[in-house]
Amino acid sequence: MLSSELLGYPSDARVLIINADDFGMYPAVNSAVVESIDNGIASSCSLMPPCPGARQALELLQERPHIPFGLHLTLVCDFPADRWKPLAPVEKVHSLLDGNGRFLPSTDQAQFLAQASLDEVELELRSQIEAVLSTGATPTHLDWHCLADGGRDDIFDLGMALAEEYRLAARVWLERGRQVARQLGLPVVDKTFLDSFTLDVDTKASRYLQLLHELPSGLGEWAVHPGPGDAASRSIDDGWQVRRTDLDFLISSEAREAVRREGITIIDYGVVREAWLNRWTRDT
Repeated sequence: MLSSELLGYPSDARVLIINADDFGMYPAVNSAVVESIDNGIASSCSLMPPCPGARQALELLQERPHIPFGLHLTLVCDFPADRWKPLAPVEKVHSLLDGNGRFLPSTDQAQFLAQASLDEVELELRSQIEAVLSTGATPTHLDWHCLADGGRDDIFDLGMALAEEYRLAARVWLERGRQVARQLGLPVVDKTFLDSFTLDVDTKASRYLQLLHELPSGLGEWAVHPGPGDAASRSIDDGWQVRRTDLDFLISSEAREAVRREGITIIDYGVVREAWLNRWTRDT
């Protein structure tokens, strides 16, 4: 059975989550994420609790309770010149950090995964989750910044346990994780998961339209990364072109028309979370 059917859709339904990652990374990204949801086809977003723009992102969410959001669990940093700090006490999460008490760069994922203690990963993840919950905000799901399904089997399993404990859904898209989730009766992406950083910026709009046309039945997800590509963004963010081209497409009339023409149902993780909650309730 397709995950979309577990969510109550017909077997031939084409169901798609369009989630704007990196909310909270910096203020210009925050504005673009909100625009991609309020004026575009994005359906939800994921907040990075340790990042410089996280406080502003939470304020934007308080002003816009209609925007569903998840937690973009963050253990590595994108910007070598501006390393993010953990939310857990530095002295308690040494294995996650460099010698200056900052997250390792995302280019050093292999080093991070080799040295990270699972106990310290859990402490930091709980700190990020609790920091958001303490504001009264209600997230729908957990997902991972850069580290696909957590990057290690034990970290993935920890993420699943935290999702159950905090009554959230989780983004799951690699094969092992999908098998684990489906064995538990939990809906996860069926066939289609897209990270927009994998697309060529010069042909992105046409490629997005092609992907919508070719979208198979079942539940799919696009992890998009809208941003304005303004001068300030260009000065700090090597990925600004990815972000600008994502935003341009997401808010375009062509995108809205393609979704309508193809009969695609856009949902957010709130729908998935309800199914996960129902499953856990039956098990208790």
